[in-house]
Amino acid sequence: MTESSANKLLNGDACHRTSNGRKSSKNGFVKNHCLFQQPQKYRRPRERKNQNVTHNPSLYKKPFAESFEETPLLVAVLTYMGYGILTIFGYLRDFLRHWNIEKCQVAREREEQKDFVPLYQDFENFYTRNLYMRIRDNWNRPICSVPGAKMDLVERVSHDYNWTFEHTGKVVKEVINMGSYNYLGFAENVGACADAAIESTKKYGVGVGSTRCELGNLDIHEEMEQLVARFLGVESSMAFGMGFATNSMNIPALTGKGCLILSDELNHASLVLGARLSASTIRVFKHNNMQSLEKLLRDAIVHGQPRTHRPWKKILIVVEGIYSMEGSIVRLPEVIALKKRYKAYLYLDEAHSIGALGPNGRGVVDYFGLDPKDVDIMMGTFTKSFGAAGGYIGGKKELIDYLRNHSHSALYATSMSPPVAQQIITSMKIIMGEDGTTLGADRLRQLSENTTYFRRKLREMGFIIYGNDDSPVVPMMLYMPAKIGAFGREMLKRNIGTVVVGFPATPIIESRARFCISAAHTREIVPGD
Repeated sequence: MTESSANKLLNGDACHRTSNGRKSSKNGFVKNHCLFQQPQKYRRPRERKNQNVTHNPSLYKKPFAESFEETPLLVAVLTYMGYGILTIFGYLRDFLRHWNIEKCQVAREREEQKDFVPLYQDFENFYTRNLYMRIRDNWNRPICSVPGAKMDLVERVSHDYNWTFEHTGKVVKEVINMGSYNYLGFAENVGACADAAIESTKKYGVGVGSTRCELGNLDIHEEMEQLVARFLGVESSMAFGMGFATNSMNIPALTGKGCLILSDELNHASLVLGARLSASTIRVFKHNNMQSLEKLLRDAIVHGQPRTHRPWKKILIVVEGIYSMEGSIVRLPEVIALKKRYKAYLYLDEAHSIGALGPNGRGVVDYFGLDPKDVDIMMGTFTKSFGAAGGYIGGKKELIDYLRNHSHSALYATSMSPPVAQQIITSMKIIMGEDGTTLGADRLRQLSENTTYFRRKLREMGFIIYGNDDSPVVPMMLYMPAKIGAFGREMLKRNIGTVVVGFPATPIIESRARFCISAAHTREIVPGD
């Protein structure tokens, strides 16, 4: 993106600061903090959980409620003790393996290679060998059906403590799917989307065998990109065959040496990789903390680049719409106000929020009722709400034209498969209501109702959950390492498939189960009152 285009995209605006807080209720839950409530004091502030966040109620058109609870002291101590005991036994088992008392299952160098640089670092694999293997059966479960509201799992067993698995030949039927990002229920093999994808396959085939800039640019690709631009409310858009590569390969095309990237501490790995590949200077601000972001922006303007103190060529703020591990929603009105005030650029990753938020399903910008033109680079994926694959970037036409000629993902990657493109087109038209039905609006409403109901019921049952009240990503805290494997196994026994997450994907004392709510979940699956 050129400097001249940057000036066209930015205009000044003031950002006023107020304060807000939260405190724990008698039952230990953190009360929802709302921008329309009076400031309150809270006990034992936790730096990582949005303390001292800049609030400006005038920027919000609706209440913004999120809740996080600090890990209870006793639970934190017991969790550390649990990991400590596992670590001690891990070293004991490594000792037994070293003396061939216990069979060693890990990859090691041969004896004749001992003088070479080691390929395998035993200490780095310590966690995998001794902790992850104990609960490995909770992940990578093979699915043999459509991953819709319910799914079928291939049954498997292990006779060597999860080092290897064998299929029994049996299938676990009708497992309730609470782990897939199937927010609007478009992951299905029947209906308008499936029928259109079949017809597209008959017309174009499955593979393209070329890049977009050579012989892989089909009319269905251009139709899809025009529809995406219209759906987002931007001038132009560009689609890519892989969501991860949309971030990791396009950020290096937008920034480089002499540029500064301000990244939220909980940004996705694809954003982190893209920032690192760009060779830009990276500074991280606390999650959803506007005071932390403003301080970095102010310091960047005042001090400039290290040593030379020259002004930064570009300052790019990188945030997500919905953070998939916390269930939180970006404070976009405040981010935009800061971006305008300090003349920065904004890169918004709507992988989880597009289709899942907003009255029209158009993501976090629609959710807050903001102007899409205030976001310089709008990124999202088709892998979740649309039941397809790939990603997109939307914005001004000059931005998209620049990426077509400079993005590695555009120049070297094979074009998107035609049936996938058709799946995107059909599902997006349903969401927009252009199919002549109310199916899209009904699914958006059902997702919102399911999210509100599920979160409320978990709280009433006494569970600790994180995130925004409107987020379909619902993290439920488990804390202790023993609960990670036990919870996943017990849920499967009850025919419920979910995702459990622990260290190092989360902080060591914040292991959790993550539920993903879908519009396909009926009251039979999520029982009513």
